[in-house]
Amino acid sequence: MAPVSTTGIVQAPIFLEHKPGYLHWESPQRLEVLYEMLEEEDMAGTFEEIQPRKATREEIELVHEHRYYSYVASTAGKPHCSLDSDTQTSELSFEAALFAAGGLLDGVDKIMTGRMKNVFGLVRPPGHHAEAGQGMGFCLFNNVAIAAAYAIKFHKLSRILIVDWDLHHGNGTQHSFYRDRRVLYFSTHQYPFYPGTGAFGEVGEGEGKGFTVNIPLSMGNGDAEYYKIFKKVLAPIALEYKPELVMVSAGFDTYFKDPLGGMEVTSAGYAAMAQVILDIAAACADGKLLITLEGGYNLGGLRDGVRSVIKQLTGENVADPELLGSDPDSIGKTADHTVTRAIGIQKDYWKCFS
Repeated sequence: MAPVSTTGIVQAPIFLEHKPGYLHWESPQRLEVLYEMLEEEDMAGTFEEIQPRKATREEIELVHEHRYYSYVASTAGKPHCSLDSDTQTSELSFEAALFAAGGLLDGVDKIMTGRMKNVFGLVRPPGHHAEAGQGMGFCLFNNVAIAAAYAIKFHKLSRILIVDWDLHHGNGTQHSFYRDRRVLYFSTHQYPFYPGTGAFGEVGEGEGKGFTVNIPLSMGNGDAEYYKIFKKVLAPIALEYKPELVMVSAGFDTYFKDPLGGMEVTSAGYAAMAQVILDIAAACADGKLLITLEGGYNLGGLRDGVRSVIKQLTGENVADPELLGSDPDSIGKTADHTVTRAIGIQKDYWKCFS
């Protein structure tokens, strides 16, 4: 039996070939700085590289409409097409999108078969805004939603947790599972802000009611506030839900210098959030954790944030020890109202708050 590698990183040159246009925020430079970071001395030997495969049409259509797949496929080889006002494609964007989704499916397979404990997909285009029949918000196919649907169908899972810490609400991911209790979707996001979804009261419908947890935040929240929310709201719900697999839509546009955001998170804060999620995965899912890259547009902040998360995944704790050792009740006081309101809503669905 092959030895278990703790951490895998999905990376490939094809992801640099998605070129949405000159001066577009979601540029190939985002991955260039990350791939260069992976080659630095302190990262050597800490992970195993995963060369992705293409997702098949059948796999993409676990989430997306048949006609929408055909529409995105029709952009292949064309220098410029627009899916919406801020979501453009180039000649190889369709190809890159297939590999981005397929890279996460590779990650699911390696995690579920015990080959790897956790995987970080450093892929693009990102995915969490993509709806079943519409690309939007820089996203073509919803990578994390496709991976969750794939894990349900092919690995027979019935409880998957998706944590979305991107600055923007993952409308596409929420809508993919809004009536499905097999996926618990938890999102922290700046609100009101693009795309306009993600209010406290959006909790799911039908069989999925109570399995969507939204934490809308005003500008200015930083490491302590996010850590408090993760410890006081996310962790109790997740430990009650007992996911068989944990996934993260990791956006780094909450970084304190990000040009599109208004949050105050640092690289140490991302490490702290990652540690809470690692603890959940260890307690419930034998450590099974899949992370995918979403936003993040300050290149230095993106690099440092991703580095801190990878180091946390590989067992090198770079989170602020004072933050991790804090009583959540005593820190992040500006988040108290948010935590209280979230618990007030979620107590109707989760015994941990009753």
